[in-house]
Amino acid sequence: MDNVLTAAQLQLRRGGRPVIDDVSLTLAPGEMVALIGPNGAGKSTLLRLLTGYLAPDAGACTLAGRRLEHWSARALSRCRAVMLQQTQLPFDWSVETVVAMGRAPWALADEQGIVRQVMALTGCSALFGRRYNTLSGGEQQRVQLARALAQLWQDGGPQGWLFLDEPTSALDLYHQQQLLRLLKHLTRGSPLHVCVVVHDLNLAALWADRLILLHAGKIVAAGTAQAVIQREVIRKWYGAQVHVTQHPEQGAPQVLLAL
Repeated sequence: MDNVLTAAQLQLRRGGRPVIDDVSLTLAPGEMVALIGPNGAGKSTLLRLLTGYLAPDAGACTLAGRRLEHWSARALSRCRAVMLQQTQLPFDWSVETVVAMGRAPWALADEQGIVRQVMALTGCSALFGRRYNTLSGGEQQRVQLARALAQLWQDGGPQGWLFLDEPTSALDLYHQQQLLRLLKHLTRGSPLHVCVVVHDLNLAALWADRLILLHAGKIVAAGTAQAVIQREVIRKWYGAQVHVTQHPEQGAPQVLLAL
């Protein structure tokens, strides 16, 4: 049985209009895919359909050949983790308690060892003992990443599908770089797939293996950064006047706004 997540002809309507319109794609371990597009394109909604948080009006999502709705909640949680844009907690929990929430689908020994390991990996060790609700937005995002990785942790690393909605939105430059470097490294070194919603086209072009450009709920372009990040493509679907240049080290396309 193929170990892939597949979406086939997904459709979702809200208020009589299509929010997701005939979207099909496949996500395999070992890659990072970025969902990009203008505001209201349907990126976050598609992410929720792919994770099983929303049910489509038509079409289906399957994981390892089985429709998501046929998975038990516990089994799905062991191979799929989600990091939302913002997560407010009603309880005054410590950082390490929040990270340990990711281990809820498991009943294994050495849970604290895994918690400390993922906290170190995500740069959260210095936050040990702090209260989650006192952290800055960027610190909370790093803790939520640690929680999601803890949820997928098996045999010394994360395995499965990690979905992130704007994980860099509250991070400074250093932590944006560290987070994306980490995600890229993890997809190369373990059976992990990362699907991330990103507004910053330059970050997406630098780090993602594939880009999927959405507009009005449809996939209008997909492929490598070189194939998708082109001046006329950005002008057509974003409505912005831009220049496209190359990154001096990697050669990935980089977008500059025109005056």
